[in-house]
Amino acid sequence: MLRTAAAITAMVLLPFAALAMDPRFKDANGDLVADAPTNPGDFIDPPVLVFSYTPVEDPAVYAKVWEGFVQHLAKTTGKRVQFFPVQSNAAQIEAMRAGRLHVAGFNTGSNPLAVNCAGFVPFAMMASKDDRFGYEMEIITHPGSGIQKVEDIRGRKMAFTAETSNSGFKAPSALLRDQFKMEAGKDYTPVFSGKHDNSILGVANKDYPAAAIANSVKLRMLARGVVKPEQTTVIYKSQTFPTTGYGHVYNLKPELAAKVKEAFFSYDWTGSDLAREFNKAEPPQEKFMPITYQKYWQVVRDIDKAMGVSYACK
Repeated sequence: MLRTAAAITAMVLLPFAALAMDPRFKDANGDLVADAPTNPGDFIDPPVLVFSYTPVEDPAVYAKVWEGFVQHLAKTTGKRVQFFPVQSNAAQIEAMRAGRLHVAGFNTGSNPLAVNCAGFVPFAMMASKDDRFGYEMEIITHPGSGIQKVEDIRGRKMAFTAETSNSGFKAPSALLRDQFKMEAGKDYTPVFSGKHDNSILGVANKDYPAAAIANSVKLRMLARGVVKPEQTTVIYKSQTFPTTGYGHVYNLKPELAAKVKEAFFSYDWTGSDLAREFNKAEPPQEKFMPITYQKYWQVVRDIDKAMGVSYACK
């Protein structure tokens, strides 16, 4: 039985640590992202721009997918650009925080941590030509699992991706706790696969009885023939969430930061590997659309509050 959430964030807020930005950043204009430095000496102008895409799937696959965009970014900025295939959300955030990563696409759930701990400034998101965007969190199972509805997960294993993931952990955990009265470790056994494709393959191959995943990843895997439609069944579908946020580190030299933005919004998707991969989503992702973290990530911050998530940086 498929259930659709009208408002997954309509839940009781629990006590939580302040969602505070790292003290080394300033937010004088109140837009919730780090301001550019006021001292010109604090700007960075790296000879090689390092770019990474969120590790929701196999990094080797996406190095080829992003190759054309990387070339366009290099041409627009006049910089040599290196694609950095990261293996985890935590590694990606740490790389930007340490100054080794300059331009990135952080997944939905990692955006708040990247903004508050690494000085990430998101400005774009993939969307259709008519500005439709986003994905849904789905809880999936496989035929023959004995699970027909969410309540049937009780007493079984439930696969999540990583604790920083919105659809792979935070949203489904809040849902199971608040709507279905199921606590992790008590009513079901949580296991972590590391990435969405691992969870999807795990369910398809019957390694996991159920998993929480981003359906955008599943749609791309179906389009590539990695899994077949009949291998998984959807028992829950959430409201729409924003997808990967693209941006740069806060202290890039302003002229360079402007060129990075220009590269995203001037990129021609026609016939590109990016189009072939991301047009498979629903809605199709066909361009980069301007966004603000303050507006588009409100729903994610609400879920984080409900989950007691702190953005305090270690």
